[in-house]
Amino acid sequence: MNIGTAAADKEKVKKAIQTGTPLTITTYTLPREMDIYIGQLVGEFLSQLDKDDLKDYVVYCIQEMAGNAKKANTKRAYFSEKGLDLSNPEHYKEGMEDFKETTLSNINHYLELQKKLGLYIRVILQIRKNIINIEVRNNVAVTKTELIRIHDKLVRARQYKSMEDALFQVLDDTEGAGLGLVILMLMLKKIGLDEDCFEILSTEKETVARLSIPLDSTRVENMMELSSAIVECINSLPQFPENIISVQKLIENPESEITDIARHISMDPALTADLLKIVNSAHYMLSKKVDNITDAVKMVGMQGLRNLLYSYGTLKLLGEDTPEKKSLWEHSYKTAFFAYNLVRNFSKDSNLLDDAYVGGILHDMGKIVFSNVHPALLERINNFCRDKGLPATTFEDLSAGMNHQEIGAAIAEKWNFPDSLITSIRYHHDPASAPEKFKELVENIYMANMLCCLEKNEVAYDQFDQGVLDNFGFKSKKHVDVVLGKLSDGFKNAKK
Repeated sequence: MNIGTAAADKEKVKKAIQTGTPLTITTYTLPREMDIYIGQLVGEFLSQLDKDDLKDYVVYCIQEMAGNAKKANTKRAYFSEKGLDLSNPEHYKEGMEDFKETTLSNINHYLELQKKLGLYIRVILQIRKNIINIEVRNNVAVTKTELIRIHDKLVRARQYKSMEDALFQVLDDTEGAGLGLVILMLMLKKIGLDEDCFEILSTEKETVARLSIPLDSTRVENMMELSSAIVECINSLPQFPENIISVQKLIENPESEITDIARHISMDPALTADLLKIVNSAHYMLSKKVDNITDAVKMVGMQGLRNLLYSYGTLKLLGEDTPEKKSLWEHSYKTAFFAYNLVRNFSKDSNLLDDAYVGGILHDMGKIVFSNVHPALLERINNFCRDKGLPATTFEDLSAGMNHQEIGAAIAEKWNFPDSLITSIRYHHDPASAPEKFKELVENIYMANMLCCLEKNEVAYDQFDQGVLDNFGFKSKKHVDVVLGKLSDGFKNAKK
C-alpha cells in the first residue's frame, strides 16, 4: 500500500473489516511519513470498530514493534556488509561491539542496504472471530541468542507495575535497555489487556510481534444476538422452489434413472428452458449445442445437475432486479468462472470442478439477502434492533457485509444444501479454518474471490493468505497478475 491518508483509505479499511481480510502496510526503511500514515490507518481501523479510546496506546505499541523490526533488519544489513555470521557466537560478539555507534552514525546507508537486501517491515491489521489481530513482521528469523534475549526482556517487562519500577532497574544496554518493551507492556495493562495478548514468535522466514485485542464484549454480544435473530428470521424466507426440490430428491435416490430425471424436468417448460440455456453457456464449453434435456443431464452428470439446480433456485428466490443485486451476481458469476478454471489448471482433483463453480456463484449469498430482496425480513430485523436497544451501527455492519459468511451458511443449511457448499460459503474468507475435507475446495473459491477483488483494486497482493498462495505455487505478484489476466480474458470471451 502506498503512503496516503487514512481518509483516502477509509473504504479499504471498511472492506477489510467487513470481510476479515488483512489490511497490510509494507515498508523497507520506515520513514517518518510512513510512521505517521500507519498511525492514521490504525486510528481509522480502530474507529470503525468503536475502539477510538485505544488509538494512542495501540499506535505506540505498533511503533515500538515496528522500531524493533527495523533495528533487527539494520543489524542483518550491518552483519552482512561486515561478512559476519549472526548465528556464530564469536561473530555476534564482535559485531555487536560497535553496531550501535556505526549504524547510528551512518543510518541512511544501512537503511538503503536493508532495502537492497529486500528486508521489509510489514504491519498487518485484521479482525477475525471478534479479535483485533495486529502483527508486525520482518522477514528475518531471530537467532537462538537473540530469541533468549527477547524472551528475557519480555519476562522482565511483564514484572513491572509502573514506570518508576522499571527506571530503577539496571537493564542490559548491549542492544537497547528494553525500556520500550516495558512501556508497551505497561500500556497494555493500562487498557485492561492481559499480558498474554502480546507475544513474539519466530518462523524460518519471519519474526512476528503479535498483539491481540478482543472486541468490546458488549459489541460482540450485540453482533451475536443480532446474527442469531437473523438466522431465526431466515425461517420466514421462502422455501426452496418445490419443482427443484422434487428433482433434487430424484437425484439423491440411487434407483433413479437419468431418463426419469429428464422426464420430470421436462414437465416444467420454464425450468427446462432455463437449464438448457445454462448448459449451453460458456461454462460447460460444449462442442455442439444441446437441445434436449436428456442429453443435457447426461452431459453435466448427476453432481453437476444437483449443483446447477442449487444456484438456479437461489437466483430465482433472491432475484437480480436491482443494480446492487445485479452487481453482486456479476461478481459471483465471475468468481465461479475463476474458481472453475483454477481447479482445471491447478488441482489434481477434477471432482472439485462442479462444487467450485456453484460455490463461487453462492459464496456471497449472505450479502444478497441484505440487498432489499426481502423487505419484510429487513423490517423485522430493524424492529428487533429497536426493541433490544441495539445501536444502529450493529445492523449497519451486518448489512454492509460483516458476518455475511455465517448468515449465508445458515440460509444454505435451511435450504438443505450439501456440506461442501455450506462450508464454501462459511469459510470463503477464512480458508485456514475450513475443515480439512473441504479445504482445497474452499481455497479455490477464496483465491477466485480475491482475484476478482484484486482486479477491482479492492484488495492488494499482500492481503492474500500466504498459505493459499504457497499451495497454488504463486511466488510473486507478477505470477498472480499473469494468472488474473488469463482468467479475466477468458471470462470476457465467454460472455461474448
